[in-house]
Amino acid sequence: MLVAFSVAPSGSNDANPHGSVHDAVAAAVKVVRESGLPHRTTSMFTEIEGETWDEVMDVVKRATEAVLPFGSRVSLVLKADIRPGYAGELDGKIERLERAIEDSAGDQP
Repeated sequence: MLVAFSVAPSGSNDANPHGSVHDAVAAAVKVVRESGLPHRTTSMFTEIEGETWDEVMDVVKRATEAVLPFGSRVSLVLKADIRPGYAGELDGKIERLERAIEDSAGDQP
């Protein structure tokens, strides 16, 4: 299963009086990297891949908890692609997309 998620604090607190998010996001991404699961972080989301709900959602939960100290509340956005029996889709989906783009370039006049 693939999960794309974004987690960020909102509001300010004593630990983060200016409401900055980069330190909080760094704390969440550190959790993902230490998980050992295949992952990719972009400017808007972090994608992770795992075999089970439990292993993937555990990482999302721990990443969310890592952000808690940085604000008075936390926002979590999550999207999942649940496809039992498939692995390597973090890269596989992108590879298939690139091939489709290349193939369609030949169809152009």
